[in-house]
Amino acid sequence: METLKEIDVKEIVKNTNLQHIAIIMDGNRRWAKEKFLPSAMGHQKGVESLKSTMRLFDKFGIKYLTVYAFSTENWNRKKEEVEFLMGLLAKTLLNELDEMHRENVKITFFGDLSKLNPKLIEITRHAEEKTKNNTGVNLNIAFNYGSRDEITHALKSIIKEGIQAEDITEETISQHLYTKNIPDPDLLIRTGGEKRISNYLLWQIAYSEVYVTDAYWPDFDEKELSKAIIEFQSRNRRFGK
Repeated sequence: METLKEIDVKEIVKNTNLQHIAIIMDGNRRWAKEKFLPSAMGHQKGVESLKSTMRLFDKFGIKYLTVYAFSTENWNRKKEEVEFLMGLLAKTLLNELDEMHRENVKITFFGDLSKLNPKLIEITRHAEEKTKNNTGVNLNIAFNYGSRDEITHALKSIIKEGIQAEDITEETISQHLYTKNIPDPDLLIRTGGEKRISNYLLWQIAYSEVYVTDAYWPDFDEKELSKAIIEFQSRNRRFGK
């Protein structure tokens, strides 16, 4: 049997046409708690994991990475933690944007960003504008995102456009989602061991393969990503046929 080191993950990506992986980055707080650290340290370490994962996507030739950074339900967390997460996003973009731009990463945000403070909205829009012509990894950041909210938003847009009921198709709905310009995920990875979708990309993952790892997000590394991709290769994707 081949060892993990002997398996060419890049070749698997090519042979399976693996284009898009979505990730639920779970376990930051539990990682910190087990190390007797404040939860803020877990979230900070999670940023480092995201940076290294982006580079792995580039290494393996995977075009799209979509991450669940802040859900519509996360507003229910303690005020101090919410404020920290907002500040962490701003700080990360301000400090890391030039490097990500040099690495040819294209950044896109989706979710209801209107509920963020104006300064943070400005920072996210600047990141999108600066990187919009990049041709490397497409980093899609779901922020203040919930799939039910997204579908509700899509239906409202369809109604406002005056599209008649008999003219609405699956494609109509897909083209009104936040993700309208990117392919549906081939693979959904959830770290931290929980076996639920948590209101994430419910429409888009209809036929995505799902992979759950017990590793917390701060510990997610090349070995963990490789294991997920190798498992993906073994799946028989029938798409309901």
